Amino acid sequence: MKLWFALLLWFYLPVATGAQQEYHVACIAFYNFENLFDTLDSPDTDDLEFTPHGSNLYTADVYHDKLSKLARVIQELGTQYTPDGPALLGVAEIENRTVLEDFVRQPAIASRGYKIIHQDSKDGRGVDVALLYQPQYFTPESVHYYALPTHNAGEEPRYSRDILIAIGSLQGQRIAVTVNHWPSRRGGEQATAHLRKAAADYNRRFLDSLQHHAGIPHAIVMGDLNDDPVNASVRKHLRSVGNLKLVGSRDLYNPFLSFYKKGIGTTAYQDAWSLFDQILLSHSLALGSEAWRYYKSGIYNPPYMTQKSGNFKGYPLRSYVNNAYTGGYSDHFPVYVLLVKAKS
Repeated sequence: MKLWFALLLWFYLPVATGAQQEYHVACIAFYNFENLFDTLDSPDTDDLEFTPHGSNLYTADVYHDKLSKLARVIQELGTQYTPDGPALLGVAEIENRTVLEDFVRQPAIASRGYKIIHQDSKDGRGVDVALLYQPQYFTPESVHYYALPTHNAGEEPRYSRDILIAIGSLQGQRIAVTVNHWPSRRGGEQATAHLRKAAADYNRRFLDSLQHHAGIPHAIVMGDLNDDPVNASVRKHLRSVGNLKLVGSRDLYNPFLSFYKKGIGTTAYQDAWSLFDQILLSHSLALGSEAWRYYKSGIYNPPYMTQKSGNFKGYPLRSYVNNAYTGGYSDHFPVYVLLVKAKS
């Protein structure tokens, strides 16, 4: 940990002895990779556009350039606080395990030794969520997946991206992590709201059951929720609160509500910002006194990840616009939270 950050922690966090206290720092991050596909046409999914002969002319050169661009972001994210970068990294819009294996081997991040938690979902486009972790921080014990249905009764079955749930040890403290990419607003925000509420309800039921039956109160919910912090799915169904002083024992703390209220977002559309990408923490991580606890949150949006001119000036510099590769990164900015615990 850099000296200046240690001094900041000493100033802001309570210290029982009155002497300077050093802290371990764990960066928890989430990033929507915006269509990280391989270049092969998979017969079971709708991925033709992301092939060399598809509408996006998605060649091997484009694929490897995109991998290196994403790796640069993850190489840098959080390193002003900890040289290890993200200890846990949730990702969305990835096609399969192959692209993740190629990603973690990128020279910019290969030395961190990221391990992969992933399975192919039933999503029609073949995009999934995954959790990458550094073994020096996290040891998984069990992994669960929930296929989120999006069809109505009597219709042919359709599903959104899986909800991934990993239970494990964050350097000795048992936690549950859920990674989400909730159904989009395609077809209208209100017309699809019930699908995102259903995803929130599943998260909520699982976390309540985990705390009640397994005695694990420590939880992290992350993902592209396709809803803002003020929407009912996040606020009511997940039972989230944006003020630390008001977080109850069964609530989730959402540090990104304060960003949203300031007009700061992670993705933009028609000159309006949304903050769909969020990381929420259980009461025990937000305010608890044992081991890991919340310290800081942020949106990583350095200038090189931002469109510099044109109609989309100020937006995230995305990979494709009108089927043309822009050499960008993603149409979302990544988000992160910092957890700290005192060194013994």
